[in-house]
Amino acid sequence: MDILMPQLGETVDEGTIAAWHKKVGEAVEKGEMLLDVETDKVATEIPAPISGVLSSIHVPEGDTVDVGTVLAVITGEGETVEESAPEPAPGPETAVPESAAVAASGGLPPKSAGDRLSPAVRRLLKEHDLDISTIQGTGRDGRVTRQDVLDHIESDASAGAEDGNSERIPFDRIRKVTAEHMVRSKATSPHVLQTMEVDFSAVDSVRLSKRAAWREENGYSLSYLPFVARALCKAIAEYPHVNASIDGDALIVHGDINLAIAVDLDHEGLVAPVTRNADKMSVSELARQFNQLGSQAKSNSLVADDLRGGTYTLSNPGPFGTLFTAAIINQPQVAILSMDAIKKRPVVVESDSGDSIEIRPVGVLAHSFDHRAIDGAYSAAFLNRLKAIIEESGWNQEF
Repeated sequence: MDILMPQLGETVDEGTIAAWHKKVGEAVEKGEMLLDVETDKVATEIPAPISGVLSSIHVPEGDTVDVGTVLAVITGEGETVEESAPEPAPGPETAVPESAAVAASGGLPPKSAGDRLSPAVRRLLKEHDLDISTIQGTGRDGRVTRQDVLDHIESDASAGAEDGNSERIPFDRIRKVTAEHMVRSKATSPHVLQTMEVDFSAVDSVRLSKRAAWREENGYSLSYLPFVARALCKAIAEYPHVNASIDGDALIVHGDINLAIAVDLDHEGLVAPVTRNADKMSVSELARQFNQLGSQAKSNSLVADDLRGGTYTLSNPGPFGTLFTAAIINQPQVAILSMDAIKKRPVVVESDSGDSIEIRPVGVLAHSFDHRAIDGAYSAAFLNRLKAIIEESGWNQEF
């Protein structure tokens, strides 16, 4: 039975073999951990789907390959282990003229017994117009891996940028793949940013009154995040086109609101675990769900399903004191909201008896959206409705 690279996330199209738990020729029981696979979003243990013998491993540790690639073969009980014939070296009768081979591969060196480039490596070479002969391969039999190409790109970018007081810190796996994801998002979507100030007095009237009891009961603070998430879900119900993705020349408007919440991994990267059907939850339910997923993310115990199916993303850099943040859209979604620091500020309050100055908790909500999917007026109306819900809701009933 062929063991294939699994799909470990809606936007993930490749994975890296972190470790093999079995060697060729060893017996494997169904459900026993066979290998570890890592992506930019999650590290996952892959169990054996059947019992048998691990008859071959096709992808060594450290290599990155596309989803669907055959990683290994398990021969089940009663089956015959078939030895695959080694790939013959090209001779005079099979040799292909170099110019024709390169032309046929879109400007890249052809796959051969000498390089056997993975699709991910070939794509990087083409995107960055690189000559494979300048890259030292560290894979099996000198094969050039995806990591080799990324290291080469990083080395070129940093050449000449260092001085005697500089420290060179190579990107780790999460940072490298996150960078690729962010660049791809900016290249894919025409980003537009709109911001709006929001008065959080109505939220604080409930949050502060429940804060002490909440911490005593749950062991963590009651933040603004679940209140904004609840208001966000209500606003999305009225402006559903922000809860969508683009497929070719069509907009797929999602019926479920699956809210992805960006979680910082102690400054070592971030992930966005998904709360499914968030619109069906109260403020207190959202708070508990976010805390649970955040704890799992920081302990590296999220599973692949925790990161799948997000339809809208909420980012919260506010605890670091930011004013507003132009967040990058989490593909294939079409919008993302950043909630930044909420601080006391002087606010002009209008009334029939005249204007007055009051001190209110105020924060900026920043909405980045894909201009292919919606226009500025639609996003502005959505933001205005979100502001009204936060400022005017009876939060005791929503809690």
